[in-house]
Amino acid sequence: MINSLILLVVYIIVIGLVIWLLHYLIDAIPLPEPFHRVAKIALLVIGVLIVILLLLQFVGVVDTSLPRVR
Repeated sequence: MINSLILLVVYIIVIGLVIWLLHYLIDAIPLPEPFHRVAKIALLVIGVLIVILLLLQFVGVVDTSLPRVR
């Protein structure tokens, strides 16, 4: 149990860093206003979905492992 908690914290930290870097890059690239806002919202939605998937995987509701070939 403690191993999976540590792994979850590491995943959340790595995802947070990647989201922060992409957010920084979106701000650094001069995009017109509608595209800039759409890119930020898309990044936020993708980040939240990934975190929700990780939490559901931690609880055991979702199994996202690769399918087994017989």
